[in-house]
Amino acid sequence: MTHCQLTGVKPVFGNNVSHSHRRTRRRWNPNLQHRRYWLPSENRHVRLTLSTRAIRIVDRIGVEAAVARIRARGEKV
Repeated sequence: MTHCQLTGVKPVFGNNVSHSHRRTRRRWNPNLQHRRYWLPSENRHVRLTLSTRAIRIVDRIGVEAAVARIRARGEKV
């Protein structure tokens, strides 16, 4: 799983450009972290793969609202 479950951010592709201007393909990976949150409504823990920006979103809106957004995107939690 190489994407954020909340924001949907994925790796981005582009070119590495050397000093001589030769171009080779490269990718920029998002800073993904695995976090375990307690979900009181279901009385269980959920393990989410989140970007660092999404972790801040979960801290702001709460885990219940975040899981609702993830399920609205069609992801299984």
